[in-house]
Amino acid sequence: MGDHDNLQMVTYKIRKVKKNGYCDQTDLIVREKAITIYVNSEELATVVCSPSDLVYLVVGFLCSEGILVNRQDLKDITVEEDKGLVYVEVNEYEHKLAGKLFLKRYITPCCGRSRASFYYTTDALLCKNVVSDTRITAGRVRALAGELEERSKLFHRTGGVHSAALADDERVLIFQQDIGRHNTLDKIMGQCFLKEIQLDDKVIVFSGRVSSEILLKAAKMGVPILISRSAPTDLALELADDLGITVIGFARGDKFNIYTHYHRVLVEDDID
Repeated sequence: MGDHDNLQMVTYKIRKVKKNGYCDQTDLIVREKAITIYVNSEELATVVCSPSDLVYLVVGFLCSEGILVNRQDLKDITVEEDKGLVYVEVNEYEHKLAGKLFLKRYITPCCGRSRASFYYTTDALLCKNVVSDTRITAGRVRALAGELEERSKLFHRTGGVHSAALADDERVLIFQQDIGRHNTLDKIMGQCFLKEIQLDDKVIVFSGRVSSEILLKAAKMGVPILISRSAPTDLALELADDLGITVIGFARGDKFNIYTHYHRVLVEDDID
């Protein structure tokens, strides 16, 4: 493990109970930090997270909420990690509809279709149909799921974080870990925003359950394929079907399930 992972853990004295008694020892515990975000000196939200890549996390969160849309929207960002504060300066925040509607809910037909879904208002404004010719082979799905597992060293040592990666057809480009499932994707989104990485031909590999909120974050990023080692929810699949996202779940070992938009996955014939 590198220094980056070591900074996200602390040692803690524990009493470990076994069948024939107990022993006192030390264990590795994942760190948790509350970060309050200010936008143009106005308090916006507090995010509970792992204290790493906070600039990426905050930028990705603001992108996800529609407060940052273009690279030139971001004027400055200052992180005071010891105080748990992040100050962001953006252009014309007070005029942005997303800022006024932050965390407000309403019900709307999903992407203009007949099924009604619960959205945050900004979700309905920011989620567009994902149009992409990107394809992936079954072998590549297996390889990416395996690589995510191999890279997840902080999880293996603490059991307390989720992992996510962004990949193209050749390699993993970004890997992130956090105590929050959503935060892993926000960190990826923020890094892509700052480095101007194109997303409509990429794949997300994810360790956790694919809920509707996770699916919507992928949709806001415009990523066409989402691979998870875990299960999806029914609402996530309804949204994926309508938004044009291929969802792959239970990607472990040689097997996985394709739930939506099968055409993006090139599968060998005669697989049991």
